[in-house]
Amino acid sequence: LNYQKGRLVRSWTHLERQRGSGGSGFMGGPGETQIESDRRQIMDRIVLLEDRLDKVKKTRTQQRAQRSGTPIVALVGYTNAGKSSLFNALTGSEVFAKDLLFATLDTTVRKLELPHGREIMLSDTVGFVADLPTDLVAAFRATLEEVLDADVILHARDISSVDHLAQAQDVLKVLGDLGVSPETTPIIEVWNKIDLLAPDGVALDDVLTGIAQAGKVASVVPVSAITGRGIDALKLAIETALGEKSRTYHVHVPHSAGSDIGWLHSHAEIISREEPTELGSGFVVRVEPRHKSAFIERFNGRMETTEI
Repeated sequence: LNYQKGRLVRSWTHLERQRGSGGSGFMGGPGETQIESDRRQIMDRIVLLEDRLDKVKKTRTQQRAQRSGTPIVALVGYTNAGKSSLFNALTGSEVFAKDLLFATLDTTVRKLELPHGREIMLSDTVGFVADLPTDLVAAFRATLEEVLDADVILHARDISSVDHLAQAQDVLKVLGDLGVSPETTPIIEVWNKIDLLAPDGVALDDVLTGIAQAGKVASVVPVSAITGRGIDALKLAIETALGEKSRTYHVHVPHSAGSDIGWLHSHAEIISREEPTELGSGFVVRVEPRHKSAFIERFNGRMETTEI
């Protein structure tokens, strides 16, 4: 809308010629009147949408607080990379999936169980494009915030596109602008649409050998969201990436520190709880990196690392 607002004057230049002046002085023509009317309607719409975005941000914050103990995996990619189809293949959902610019405008979140029983929250986000305007990045910030909180990022690439490498680099640039780094957040490259890749008589592995990863990644998984090929391998890759990042601890909580139990439920995954004793309760918990410093500060002297 901000973009349209800036084009209004050029859009109505054909009516500017109709401006005239009456006997009593200058009189605005229909071009000026229409521009003012359109600008007012657009500004009203912008105000309404900005208000809705603020509400979305608050809702997202509340939702993230409620699920902060569950690992978050964010699905990102260039627009039309097949993210929503991939999301549906992973979760069994029916999220709108079309070959359209910005087909996904809101963040969709679903719970997903990994092969060994661990649960995650999988988040589908808006598609990126090259040279995304600053105003547009700000408008989509509410959906992109899921990426900032993610424990693992799935970078979906339409590997059948001739521009897939440039598109992938554009996505990494946007992630970098948001403050996301592969040094701190594992990125799994998901080479999607392999069903469209190999021509007749050519082995798929031979085609994949000639494709390069776009940046530092935890792993690369070729998949087809349409046929389902590679989806199980992708779930295992997510599980591996999370396992390398998270740590498991045994903690002691005295009866007088009931708020600590609430903190554990909100910020960690409780794997088991021991029978209470006169001194308190013992817990085995898994803590994601984003909560590690707060966990250590809160339970310092009452915890020890453990292996499951």
